[in-house]
Amino acid sequence: MNLQDMIVHRDTSSRTVDKYLMSYEGRVIAVRRHPAVLLLPVSVVVAGLIACGAASAVSGQIWIWWLWLITVCYLAWKVIAWSVDFFLVTEHRVMVVNGVLNRNVAMMPLAKVTDIALNRSPAGRILGYGEFVMESAGQKQALRNVGFMPYPEQLYLEVSSVIFGSVDESPD
Repeated sequence: MNLQDMIVHRDTSSRTVDKYLMSYEGRVIAVRRHPAVLLLPVSVVVAGLIACGAASAVSGQIWIWWLWLITVCYLAWKVIAWSVDFFLVTEHRVMVVNGVLNRNVAMMPLAKVTDIALNRSPAGRILGYGEFVMESAGQKQALRNVGFMPYPEQLYLEVSSVIFGSVDESPD
């Protein structure tokens, strides 16, 4: 299985994604965001562990660990939110589906996409994620920036070929 098959078929059995597709369209690309989106919540839990450990050792108060439990719950919530967050490209539209209790679906028809750019920060280059910036004809769209995309170069090429068509004009 090559990388393109991993990207295209990664989440093909997800009912979370299927319920937002029209009956005549199929998924071309369906991926979750890069796990680096969880770095801040993990950092908060680790910092909370250190702070609560130090405060508990100095003051002898055990109730302080309840504060750390709040940070662990925050991390659990962010992991659940990450697990239901999808970036989708079909033959007709580009979508981002996210939200645990309140589901949000941002959509842009492929015909409206005039340009797509890939931005990679130094952290994104090290960890392997990027941000897509999509320009559209008309007013400002809800789906302009899509951050923390995994395999950014490969996914950018795949999305570009779906949006703008792929014509092989190589001489061989």
